[in-house]
Amino acid sequence: MAPDIDDVARAAGVSTATVSRALRGLPNVRESTRARVRLAAIELGYAPSASAASLASGRTRTVGLLTPWFRRWFHASVTEGAERALRADGFDALLYSFELDDQFRRSRVDPFVLRRRVDGVLVVGMTLDPEEIATLAGLEVPLVFVGAGPPEQVTVGVDDDAAARTATRHLLALGHTRIGYLGGAQAERAPWSPPVLRLEGFRAELAAAGLETRPGWLVHGHFGMTGGRTACGGLLDAHPDVTAIFAASDEMAFGAMQAIRDRGLRVPEDVSVIGIDGHDLSELVGLTTVAQDAVEQGAAAAALVLEMLTGTPVGNRLTYPVSLIERSSTGIPPI
Repeated sequence: MAPDIDDVARAAGVSTATVSRALRGLPNVRESTRARVRLAAIELGYAPSASAASLASGRTRTVGLLTPWFRRWFHASVTEGAERALRADGFDALLYSFELDDQFRRSRVDPFVLRRRVDGVLVVGMTLDPEEIATLAGLEVPLVFVGAGPPEQVTVGVDDDAAARTATRHLLALGHTRIGYLGGAQAERAPWSPPVLRLEGFRAELAAAGLETRPGWLVHGHFGMTGGRTACGGLLDAHPDVTAIFAASDEMAFGAMQAIRDRGLRVPEDVSVIGIDGHDLSELVGLTTVAQDAVEQGAAAAALVLEMLTGTPVGNRLTYPVSLIERSSTGIPPI
């Protein structure tokens, strides 16, 4: 009989969940433990994909991936990572996007298009209301959120509050006190969503420095370059004394940099700009950013779905680190 995951767990002296995490390359496993698990798997002749290959008959071997965009950096990167991980285990991804209107409103999630067509669901960079979450949970298949998810659901992402605090502290350390904030969706209300958490982190860090949040300096660019350019332009026209812009995404930061130059100003001599993401183009344009690994988050989320399909218990939250990357778009404020 071929060895299974229980055999590897016994040989390595760990739980089956740890074996699964170690062999799939997920974080929060000590390197010494990972090495012990891998050695046990090699000695036993265990293949980590065997758990997925031995799933009960009747599976579709397909995971649904729901996202409002496929061309924006975060969503595209997560999709890339998820598809790569799924293919490695012989699964396909069924992609669903949602058309947004001029007010960035989308159609509601329809669970019936997924029923009996997928073995699991990934929700990427999209805030769902409680009713939508309940309908997806009602499919009774593994459900994982990437980038934004309620605390009671399995979610992969970064600490958005901490990421915003890191960006704000960087500007404060340079001496900026007149900082404009370029946020995502103005209508967002879910307390666990990135737009809400990043704004809260910004406000909290200003308060810790003894500074007030000025409502007129908070604008929204809907996480896109065009929206960022328009919103930042309006902010600069109304408040020309702003010396720095914190954009809650790199794509909005790109738009902000263009809006600054549209007005004959320089980055960073006149206005500094910082973003969040680690977009592939951020190095090219010299953007200071708080970077995250979105591709790896997608791969980890797909791995969690596969773990859940085999009955492996998983935690509710997998948090990835962020890192400040300083480039030429930030500097000391003008005198």
